[in-house]
Amino acid sequence: MGVETMQELLIDELKDLYSAEKQIVRALPKLVKAATSPDLQDALSTHLEETKGHVARLEKIGEILGKKMTGKTCVGMKGVLEEGSEVLEDTEKGTVRDAALISACQRVEHYEMAGYGSAREFAKLLGRNEVAGLLDETLAEEKNADKKLSGISKQVNSQAKQEN
Repeated sequence: MGVETMQELLIDELKDLYSAEKQIVRALPKLVKAATSPDLQDALSTHLEETKGHVARLEKIGEILGKKMTGKTCVGMKGVLEEGSEVLEDTEKGTVRDAALISACQRVEHYEMAGYGSAREFAKLLGRNEVAGLLDETLAEEKNADKKLSGISKQVNSQAKQEN
């Protein structure tokens, strides 16, 4: 089935985001355990709970639109998360790994921000203001998570450099 209308494009984007969020919920606990920085562990744990909320929010959007959010695999997020997993194999536990984890997590956040921003604009265009508002809430949380990671990276990166 091809996507031919903006409504279909919105649904396709939402299903992609739903798959991405479900993948992130499965991946984050492993990253929390791998991190050594208490600030990073806290940020990832907090974002795990937020991500569970993103899944619930997408399910609510599905109800509003009368569509199930299942049935699509977000291949892009799968790849981004696989790259993040390589960090665990390629780096020793410690601040250098923490720096690499932050980088990998920010890639995830940026991917999500692109998807949520587009979906929000599609919803606005279609006059689905409630959906756009819910997507905007998630987009704000993703931007906040990215900002928090940037702040943590300054300390972690500096510490990693001193240890080498």
